[in-house]
Amino acid sequence: MTGRPVAVRRRAGPAGLLLAAAAAAWVWVVTRWGGMQAMPGTMGLGLPSFLAVWTLMTAAMMLPATAPVGALYARTITVHRAPRMVVFAVAYLLVWAAAGLPAYGLAAGLGRAAGLPALAGTAVAAAVFAANGVYQLTPLKDRCLARCRSPIGLMLRYASYPGPSRDLRAGAHHGAFCLGCCWSLMVLLAAFGVMNLWAMVVLTAVITAEKLAPAGRLVARAVGIASIALAGAVFWVPALAPGLTGGGMAGM
Repeated sequence: MTGRPVAVRRRAGPAGLLLAAAAAAWVWVVTRWGGMQAMPGTMGLGLPSFLAVWTLMTAAMMLPATAPVGALYARTITVHRAPRMVVFAVAYLLVWAAAGLPAYGLAAGLGRAAGLPALAGTAVAAAVFAANGVYQLTPLKDRCLARCRSPIGLMLRYASYPGPSRDLRAGAHHGAFCLGCCWSLMVLLAAFGVMNLWAMVVLTAVITAEKLAPAGRLVARAVGIASIALAGAVFWVPALAPGLTGGGMAGM
């Protein structure tokens, strides 16, 4: 009778660690940026500050959907589970932190579109929506999403990694698949406003549903179709993309 509760605790512990980190990141985001309007571009931040904000933002948005994979990976660890899971999570977030470099360049470039004539900014927003919509329907998206939804094969691969770098390599490898799965959704924040909290909440729900819900593949395709529809609708309702059209949507 005692074996089952122990097994449950072993699975819940690593997942709880990642969820606690996500919760802490959300608390920081809400207390620091809550109530502010959606801002174009890099929000006036230099590269180091942008990378710090980007990493915390991705931790808040990505770790909830990654928690079950983390719990599964933890079952392959027999000793020093907690510190090794920290290494796994840090490696995962380092991938997203590295993605912050091109994200900064993209945000800086797209931020200039907010200062262009209204039609130009709207056209850029339409391109952002369309790019996400098309990617959501590609085989590459399907492949990355399949690895995130059914990670058993990845666990077998990670178990074969030798030496003390195993947790670092496993976290980075899974982070790369997660990046491949979700990068276009994150680009949408350029249209909605990088720290638009409502957009962050909705995108977090989408990412979590894609990876964990039974109908996750259908969710991904539905979001792709909806994003393509937004690419047309934004010409009639520019406020759909306040980060590029100056719609002034409140952060929360």
